[in-house]
Amino acid sequence: MIHKTAIVDSNAKISSNITIGAYSVIGPDVEIDENTIIQSHVNISGHTKIGKENKIYPFASIGNDPQDLKYNGEETRLIIGDKNTIREYVTINPGTIGGGEKTLIGDNCLFMISSHVAHDCLVGNNVIIANNVPLGGHAIIEDNVVIGGNSAVQQFTRIGKMAMIGGMTGVLNDVIPYGLSTGNRNSLQGLNLIGLRRSKFENKEILGLSEAYKKIFATKNIMENISSLNGSFKENALVTEVIEFITKDKKRSICTPFS
Repeated sequence: MIHKTAIVDSNAKISSNITIGAYSVIGPDVEIDENTIIQSHVNISGHTKIGKENKIYPFASIGNDPQDLKYNGEETRLIIGDKNTIREYVTINPGTIGGGEKTLIGDNCLFMISSHVAHDCLVGNNVIIANNVPLGGHAIIEDNVVIGGNSAVQQFTRIGKMAMIGGMTGVLNDVIPYGLSTGNRNSLQGLNLIGLRRSKFENKEILGLSEAYKKIFATKNIMENISSLNGSFKENALVTEVIEFITKDKKRSICTPFS
């Protein structure tokens, strides 16, 4: 159902069974798949593709120009998956030429009020971003991450899967998978053990990760510490993920207990 006051461009590709509320505006290059609900006063523009069963609340702005002074009207994209909840005043921008030309959001994410996803961000599945959290451009947020309210994520930062960021944290350094990070300038406080247990990982795997964590961050010489881990740790899939995350991009600083 499309409300009579909504403005939907005739070139937009809109599924026949979606809801568009009063005074919402849908641009010509927008695609919206079935069973998505768009409430009143929502603006969706740009080359934006939205999947199935999303719910978008009033005053959200989706797909408008990136907040990047280098952007000059190039044709870049925003792609949003299925079953996401996008609350009031959320802003999500498309990519830029210099950042891969697209912003990507997975499935089953919750973006709480006034959160912001900047250009060229990659957001995985089952991510929760709380109120007033901005993601700077080019940030990578992996699956099952939770970011607490009033935090801020600096551009180009990576946050590994199932990491948890405490409220009011300034995230300047990459956070390992399963890490727990807080602070004005984020430091590593340990592992997200509650999240690991809720995800029903075996106790043996969790204990192995905990022991590896102690060894990896025993000193500031993280790469040397990793190289000294024996084979039993490297057989643990959780440990392997953490090691691969740390060693993948050596140019980026990793959040540590010493940060």
